[in-house]
Amino acid sequence: MKFGKLSDITNVDFTLPNDHSVTKDALNKGQQELVIRQGGTMWNIPEWIGKIFPDKTPKKDLMRAYGTAYGTIELNATHYKIPTKEVVRNWYQAMPDDFVFCPKFPQLISHYRRFKNSDGLTDEFLEAILELKEKLSFSFIQLPPNFTSDHSEALAAYLKTLPRDMKFALEFRHESWFIPNERSFGIWELMNTQGIASVITDTAGRRDAVHMRLTSPHCIVRFGGNELHATDSQRLESWVDRIAQWKEEGLEEFQLWIHQPDSILTPETSQLFAEMVKRRLGLVVKAPSISQKLF
Repeated sequence: MKFGKLSDITNVDFTLPNDHSVTKDALNKGQQELVIRQGGTMWNIPEWIGKIFPDKTPKKDLMRAYGTAYGTIELNATHYKIPTKEVVRNWYQAMPDDFVFCPKFPQLISHYRRFKNSDGLTDEFLEAILELKEKLSFSFIQLPPNFTSDHSEALAAYLKTLPRDMKFALEFRHESWFIPNERSFGIWELMNTQGIASVITDTAGRRDAVHMRLTSPHCIVRFGGNELHATDSQRLESWVDRIAQWKEEGLEEFQLWIHQPDSILTPETSQLFAEMVKRRLGLVVKAPSISQKLF
């Protein structure tokens, strides 16, 4: 994840902010037992072969191997190209019953058309990903870095067209969305009304994106790691502490999407997070087993 990436994190304060004032009300809507999932952003990582995938795993089997190690994925492939229904059905069949997909909205909608004149593209995208059936989790919209709250009217109009029987999430990037103003407030309120989850982006250079403002009893965190620097462990521990608090307040689901440079150390990060959750909450989070011969 290049967003907020810093070459020097020496002076970064990674402390998680206090919850936003509306977060507790959003959590109070929760009525189900907490589920925690974690995953990466792709499955075709050659460095994972012989590490968390069996030796000599052929390329065609990497997706299936990923599904045995993780419970979710930030599916970036859909951001660059709307897949055919046949491709999506193959994805569905490759993954186990406990796996869920979180496809990213096409950049044609969010970055190029900027939510205008996108009805046809949206229908095509949603019809395709519905082939994931019960394995479809949150479809998330990533706003462009230069998409300010001045564009809230176009965004609001678009969000209101989304079907209410599907799960959606929204990631803000421009600073204006985290500054209280009438335009940003309207979108946050709309998300709360429609149950659209807010994505929290935990990255070194953009601490404002760690907004701690939930709009539903679900939380998605895009975690930008720093190659297992000591602060990675400290940050994960802080997240587990916050999950424990939110669990008591009604949190239903927490998804951690791990970003490490080139995904090389994503398995180690996943294992660390799972161990922390087990120790602190007594919950099992699906994580890869790392070959002991590597140590």
